[in-house]
Amino acid sequence: MRQTRGVIRRPPKTSAFGRLFELGSLAARASASTAVSYVSGLGRAKPVREELRTAELVKNAHRLVATLGDMKGAAMKVGQMLSLHDALLPPEVAVVLRALQKETPSLPLEMVEEQLTAELGDPLQIFSSFEPEAFAAASIGQVHRAVLRDGRRVAVKIQYPNIDRIVESDLGNLHRVLKSAVGFVTKVDFEPIWLELRARLREELDYLHEAEWMRRMAELHAGVPEIVIPRVVEEASTARILTTEYEEGLSPDEACSNATPQELKDRWGVVLFDFLLRGILENRLLHADPNLANFAFRRDGRVVVYDFGCVKEVPVRLSRGYRALCRAVLEGGVEEMPALLMKMGMHRADGQVISKELIAPFLELVLELVRPAPPYRFGADGSVYGRLFGAARGSLSEASDIRFPRDIVFINRTVLGHFGNLARLRAEGPWRERLGLFAAARR
Repeated sequence: MRQTRGVIRRPPKTSAFGRLFELGSLAARASASTAVSYVSGLGRAKPVREELRTAELVKNAHRLVATLGDMKGAAMKVGQMLSLHDALLPPEVAVVLRALQKETPSLPLEMVEEQLTAELGDPLQIFSSFEPEAFAAASIGQVHRAVLRDGRRVAVKIQYPNIDRIVESDLGNLHRVLKSAVGFVTKVDFEPIWLELRARLREELDYLHEAEWMRRMAELHAGVPEIVIPRVVEEASTARILTTEYEEGLSPDEACSNATPQELKDRWGVVLFDFLLRGILENRLLHADPNLANFAFRRDGRVVVYDFGCVKEVPVRLSRGYRALCRAVLEGGVEEMPALLMKMGMHRADGQVISKELIAPFLELVLELVRPAPPYRFGADGSVYGRLFGAARGSLSEASDIRFPRDIVFINRTVLGHFGNLARLRAEGPWRERLGLFAAARR
């Protein structure tokens, strides 16, 4: 969950037209200011033009954070997805957009307490104390600290009023906007991406569904002491209220700061790497919202995992396919790659396999990541994470007719998101050994 940055004094707009107008106004302001910046740079030296351009990008990033943070809903969620990928953005812009992951405005308690009372009845019968100011806020709800009458400290996530209408309004607008934007850069089929995005966003509206994911994840990680999953408080949870026992740790900024020993960051990095692989290859249940703000870090090396609204069940065929790809990488069986991808449902529009030439740039980077020695360090100059995006941009035209199962959308997004997290931690670890452990055949 994201920490709050102030309070919204009015509820987010709910009408599709009103929210489309806000998105359109944001785009218009950004375009106008970019044009002014371009004109201002005419005739100036290149370093001055670059400085003006960067300043304008930062200004527009602040506009984006302010507008989407206030809008909430699916619009904010898409902004958070963009903010995950620092490697796509200038460093100055990445820092600003990161605020969508950790510092978003909350609503005053009076705007959400009706929801609290409608769902739980008299809060005084459940809580002995309740902090009026939210300590974290996200796209569809905000979190308050409280203490139950039995003395347990808890976190209470309250869904924003009318957020279901807000999300549906956004889905219609975003489908048009994103389809058009994707069409400008590639001919890749947008519908599988959209269908998966829509399904995950709608799932997040049901907190009972999220509570069930938390229970299942806790069971699957019962033998993994490095992962801490908060316990659901059943008697104080409904479809729109989710109460969990309060588990705390260092924030991402604290964990990634220079004051934190690198050895500890490396330990956390391995825990996150294993958490990712376990979800895809072993449990087939993936925590698919890899914002670093959804994790807290303990000095004993454990990692607390929050926010299970976006969980992806990995189909057996894809889990086996990813396992086979991992083994091929580790064993040098690169010739098998096109056929393995075909088995996973990834192929050209005409049914032909994806060529080895198209796969080669990505494979080269993955091989560097799992080199035997020296261990790879994420976040170093020329990092694999950043170069993966470079390879993707370079192959856009050739890859435009590739077809793929919609299930891989959030799986691959989660992999890249965690690569970004490891880059922020600058984590080094035995990646080859860990990948080999999880890629081995399991019963």
